[in-house]
Amino acid sequence: MSSRRQVFFTRAFYHGRARTWQNVLDVTTDSERTTILAVDDDPDILGMITLRLGKRGYEVLTAVDGEKALDIAQDRMPSLVVLDVMMPKMSGWEVARALRQNPATKGIKIVILTAIGEQINAMTSPLYQVDAHIDKPFDFTVLEETIDKLLEA
Repeated sequence: MSSRRQVFFTRAFYHGRARTWQNVLDVTTDSERTTILAVDDDPDILGMITLRLGKRGYEVLTAVDGEKALDIAQDRMPSLVVLDVMMPKMSGWEVARALRQNPATKGIKIVILTAIGEQINAMTSPLYQVDAHIDKPFDFTVLEETIDKLLEA
C-alpha cells in the first residue's frame, strides 16, 4: 500500500472512530509511563494487580519471588514496588532492606501488601522503612489511593 493510500486509510480509520489526530498524538509511550514493580508469589493476586494498575496507565513489571524482585528493581528502577512479604527465596522484608541499603534504589517507594496481620505490619513496616502497608485481603481502591499518594509525594 502506498504511503498516500495508507495515510488516507489511517485518517479514515480514526475519523470513523471519532478520534482526532490530537488523540492519536497524545498516546503515552512506555518511557513516559510510571513504572511499578508488583511482587507476589500468588499468580492470581499478581495478575489482578497487573491488570488493574495497567488499566490505570502504569507500566507494571512483575516478579514471583524476592530475588527476582531485587534484580528487576536494580535493573529497571521502578518508581514504586508493591511487595508481598511471605515469598520464596527472599522475603519481602529482605527485599525492602536491600532496596533501602542500596544508594541507587533507596528512593523507590515501597508498599507492603501481605496477610501476616495488621499488628505485625504496623510494628515491622517502620523497621524496614517501607512507605505504606496494606493487609490482605485488600480493596483495590485503597491500594490505588495509596499508590497515588506516594507517587505524588
